[in-house]
Amino acid sequence: MKAIGFTEHLNINKPESLLDFEEKKPSPKGHDLLVKVSAVSVNPVDVIVRRSGRSKLKTPKVIGWDACGIVEETGKQVSLFKPGDRVFYAGSFKRPGSNSEYQLVDERIVGCAPKSLNDDEAAAMPLTSLTAYEALFEQLSLPTNSQANEGKTILIINGAGGVGSVATQLAANAGLTVIASASRPESINWVNEHGAKYTVNHRNNLVDEVRNLGYKYVDYILELKDLDNHWKEMCELIKPEGAIASITENRRPINLRLLTTKKATFAWEWMYTKSYYHTDDMQTQHEILNKIAQLIDEGILKCTLTQSLSPLNATNLRKAHSLIESGHMIGKVVVSGW
Repeated sequence: MKAIGFTEHLNINKPESLLDFEEKKPSPKGHDLLVKVSAVSVNPVDVIVRRSGRSKLKTPKVIGWDACGIVEETGKQVSLFKPGDRVFYAGSFKRPGSNSEYQLVDERIVGCAPKSLNDDEAAAMPLTSLTAYEALFEQLSLPTNSQANEGKTILIINGAGGVGSVATQLAANAGLTVIASASRPESINWVNEHGAKYTVNHRNNLVDEVRNLGYKYVDYILELKDLDNHWKEMCELIKPEGAIASITENRRPINLRLLTTKKATFAWEWMYTKSYYHTDDMQTQHEILNKIAQLIDEGILKCTLTQSLSPLNATNLRKAHSLIESGHMIGKVVVSGW
């Protein structure tokens, strides 16, 4: 089968940073689905993994954590899907990624693709939707009942990114007043179109920005970019007994003591945790993706795709990585069609 991978951690401008090659088509076992991949999305994690490391690999490493495709074969323990089903998923951090013609993925982290979306649109949604949903409703423990959230506020830092674009919609749909950070006119327009009631500029002091809107504190904060530089601002802005969740790693120690007097909660969100450790609630990712598909098909949740490239090869995948590395990407980029 066709695949795209790398053997060296190179600058994306170099042709060898991502290579076309061929490898043996895998066979499904246990809970595995063998999916014929039609479209993949590129996320910041793809860039981080591709760039991180110094050693040269003996065989190409295939990454990619978003896909839409058709189930071709199933393992003997599969009960949720059958051959011919159209699916979408983000996959596992421990297994080969979606940048290949066929991929093995555990059925318990796979959802039925939204019927109202084409393959490119569907491939844009899994990783960001899972991350946003888990961060809001599991890590921040937001009630899903909009009446319970009436009058409550959430600050979403980096609202125009992939996760932020979904999180603003989910939070607004759950009844919260969403304050999303954005710094450019196009990103401000984007977050407003996706559920934000107010915007603040994360290049300025966020405490001043939020308080200029008339809010001394916010009930929840979802941090999606630059935890280190926003940490003190978040600790000042969070309401007593409020909650903060982050998806980005800190490069220096964060001072949790700043939350002590407020008795506030801090939680990490890592979308891969359930599949990485095969947690008891691993199948909730199947359920979340089906819920996301339902919200999309009902017109409640908008697809966040902004750019498509074709065909699916190393050249176009390098272009997609370059877009992510630019730091100015709004929404999602997808590469499709072998």
